[in-house]
Amino acid sequence: MEKSPGTPRPTAKDIAADIRQQLVSGDLGPGDQLPAARDLAKRYGVTLVKVQNAYRELSEEGLVVSQQGRGTFVIDPSQPDAGGRRGGSAFVALATEMSAMHETIRQLGDRIERLEQIVNSGESAPAQ
Repeated sequence: MEKSPGTPRPTAKDIAADIRQQLVSGDLGPGDQLPAARDLAKRYGVTLVKVQNAYRELSEEGLVVSQQGRGTFVIDPSQPDAGGRRGGSAFVALATEMSAMHETIRQLGDRIERLEQIVNSGESAPAQ
């Protein structure tokens, strides 16, 4: 999210949403380190607390983990965390949903292709 003069400063939710978008787009992946909270606060022109709240929100969703003295990292959902639980349940749910959406899009593409063939051949559509 770029800030420009006259626009309101982003909230912690806005910052978290930007990071989620980077996860979905593949710009950030499992194991990647997020920028230092201070650097991100400068980039967004917000307080350090807002960035920390954004990171906390992402952590509560199971998307990132903060390690004292090391930084904040994107969770690899295939790896268990230190407590032995499966990491990144929200990330896994998102990946599953995206997979289902891709399949639906593929099916819709197949249907459009069949309809275009019918229209181009001048045939009537089969009754359903």
